[in-house]
Amino acid sequence: MSGILYEQDKKYILNTYNKLNIEIDRGEGTYLIDKDGNRYLDMFSGIAVNSFGHNNKKILEKIMNQAGKYIHLSNYFPMEPAVKLAKTLVENTFANQVFFTNSGTEANEAVIKIARKFGNNISENKTKILTAYNSFHGRTMGSLSLTGQEKYQKAFEPLMPDVEYFEYNNIKDFESKVDQDVCAVILEVIQGEGGIVTANTEFLEKIEILSSKYNFLLVIDEIQTGIARTGKFLAVDNYNIKPDIVTLAKSLGGGLPIGAVLTSKKVENILSPGEHGTTFAPNPVSCAAGLEVLNNALCEVFLYEIKDKSEYIITKLKELQVQYPSIIKDIRGIGLMLGIDVGEYAGVIKEKSFENKLLLNVTAGTIIRLLPALNITYEEICQFINIFERVLKEI
Repeated sequence: MSGILYEQDKKYILNTYNKLNIEIDRGEGTYLIDKDGNRYLDMFSGIAVNSFGHNNKKILEKIMNQAGKYIHLSNYFPMEPAVKLAKTLVENTFANQVFFTNSGTEANEAVIKIARKFGNNISENKTKILTAYNSFHGRTMGSLSLTGQEKYQKAFEPLMPDVEYFEYNNIKDFESKVDQDVCAVILEVIQGEGGIVTANTEFLEKIEILSSKYNFLLVIDEIQTGIARTGKFLAVDNYNIKPDIVTLAKSLGGGLPIGAVLTSKKVENILSPGEHGTTFAPNPVSCAAGLEVLNNALCEVFLYEIKDKSEYIITKLKELQVQYPSIIKDIRGIGLMLGIDVGEYAGVIKEKSFENKLLLNVTAGTIIRLLPALNITYEEICQFINIFERVLKEI
């Protein structure tokens, strides 16, 4: 039976999501609690947004403290929270400067303008952007054009011109597409919406070599993978390459909307005043929350714990794979960004897990995507494994 809130949501809000028929009252750490007091173990944390859990007291304290000072200033004023957040990002990454946005999509839109101007400064023909098939970079027209999935694009054609796609992890195909007209290559080191597909080291290193040969910008979309998700502060840190630009969002604000474009010295003076901007970013409250997020995400002990928890989950899932080989076809990913390939069983597993008070996310149609809070406990991991095994037994 549908709830009142669920029906009103369908009536008054544009129907762009298949929402769960549940009314959330509050969040507590790794759990969401409905109006009837039922506790649901949340294993995708707002799709990698609530990386330090729901209702995190330290993040809330920073939010309330900054909100009591000022919630918004225009970009005519320097803001202490924004400067401190940018400084922390620069001092702990490859970056030389930061441009803040309100979302990941906006960050990738900014990248398009940086890339195009970078190319135009060299040659009027250097306008082509390469991106991977099966990638996901956003839903606005520019970022949608970068997203190499026809199912998202078809209804909105024609898309932005001068974007071409290459096969992920296929060096030969990439080499056939790259030339002097390429101004940028943008890719994820783990394709999230594409099904938790991890980049091959040789593939990324070859692209970096070709970026020098053809003088294009190497852009890594870390909107989902960044901020300690893989056990490194940036997922690209798992590889021996240095990007020109990295885009961040999702977990950066601890639950509040914020995005960031991290830029190397190579592109620091590409955009001039007035050529790009945003009314609401950098939001000082989001930046204050972001500083608290980074205080935790940059801790070496914390990063080690993420790797340890990842190994523990994978070990337990592989034990289940031995018991249920016809259901669990593959387990992949890095850190606490994991994918379980369950083929045609994905939908029913998600449904039965919900009935057992476990919240799971499905991506690419067949992949159970695990993006739990980074501070999930081992007890909560065991609870997930136990419920997941129970669901597999039911199937």
